[in-house]
Amino acid sequence: MRWLLISAVVVVVGLALLLRWRRPAWYWMTFGVVYATLKVRFRYASVMDACDLTVPASRFRLWLARIFKWEIPRQRVPRLMWIKPTRTGLRLRIRMQPGQDAFDYSAAVDRLRHAFGVHQVTSREIKPGVVEIATTGYDVLKRVQMPARTDRSELRIPVALCEDGSVHYRDYKEVPHSVTLGAVGSGKSVTQRRVIKELAAQRVALVGIDCKNGVELAPLARRFSALADNPDDAADLLEALVARMDATYQVIRREQRISADTPDGEITANIWGLPEHLRPVPVVLTIDEIAELALFTTSAEKKRRERIIVALVRLAQLGRAAGIFLDIYGQRFGSELGDGITMLRAQLTGRMAHRVNDESSAKMAFGDVSPHAVFAATQIRNDRPGMAVVGYSNGDWTRIRAPLTSMREAVTACNRHAELAPHIPELSRFRPVLDAGPVEAPATAEPFAEAA
Repeated sequence: MRWLLISAVVVVVGLALLLRWRRPAWYWMTFGVVYATLKVRFRYASVMDACDLTVPASRFRLWLARIFKWEIPRQRVPRLMWIKPTRTGLRLRIRMQPGQDAFDYSAAVDRLRHAFGVHQVTSREIKPGVVEIATTGYDVLKRVQMPARTDRSELRIPVALCEDGSVHYRDYKEVPHSVTLGAVGSGKSVTQRRVIKELAAQRVALVGIDCKNGVELAPLARRFSALADNPDDAADLLEALVARMDATYQVIRREQRISADTPDGEITANIWGLPEHLRPVPVVLTIDEIAELALFTTSAEKKRRERIIVALVRLAQLGRAAGIFLDIYGQRFGSELGDGITMLRAQLTGRMAHRVNDESSAKMAFGDVSPHAVFAATQIRNDRPGMAVVGYSNGDWTRIRAPLTSMREAVTACNRHAELAPHIPELSRFRPVLDAGPVEAPATAEPFAEAA
């Protein structure tokens, strides 16, 4: 009986170690969550004290101790309200003691990580006096597995997994325009394919500009309503989008019909308040490499560049209410690209940076958001393609990693939903038309041709 008990313990320990090595997610759901919960319960007070997250006893208690010669009261520990296990870690809801603020806990996340023995710790304020500590039991970004159920809605798509196990969403209604930076091989294309794959199933017009002769976006052309593969066509395409934006605003203005008896809910200044039969289809513009549109060598190219930048700035400033959204990708996005670039960047609320080779590239994305995000972007490893840092306008930031999305997966999704590609009259001459027959000469075949 004794040997059976010892053998059972050895088997369980061996199984736990094997799962921790080969399947960390399974280990966490079976053994890790129980062990971590017990550790937090029994070590909470000592960890808070060691991490300088306690406050001295109240003056009244100290006065009573002096009067009655009692033992000096110990430091007051923040109250642990509850512990909630998740599929990737634990969430601790803590009520702070008087005199503490959320920054104290944000500054102590690294010490809490070592004290609790978990992979990652993040902190955020829930409401005045309450913070939430999110712990991650294992490296969820090493092998990205998106949850089986995600919250998809109109123009809101799941893009990547955050370091705390939550899902990072791209919500175009909340953040209409974004910029994604990263060095060569950092995984920008992985994120781009993921976004296009998710948008392909929605009622939205996809418009692309890929000045690398269309090598990135042309394979997905069956789902695109318009595509440009050179700077000249890109300038005309952007001006056509501006014309569509102006026409949309005329429709909105005509349908407002504001009078004293018009209900408040029927007064609108964007396309979402229009009747369904009048509402234009939203447009998502994807620009694969912004530098190819900004660089020039001749006077003719300089004039073309001015047309492009002016059109982009107008779309970034005015396009949201007209249902036009921008996703801009590039290796750098700084003032060295010329006049108007910083003005354009200031209109791009969404900021994402993959691995960068220098600090100045990270500052282009997060210099006006958070210095900590700048440092985090320079620490991304070379063997983590698709991993990025996302910054928010309030100064918060987080690490994310998009699941590996191959070109074949993105092409399959675009082909499956090709019938959803709307026809936009203003962009009809840029609509890609693919040759249905076999391609015999790949070296001379065009990826797409303009429609008549």
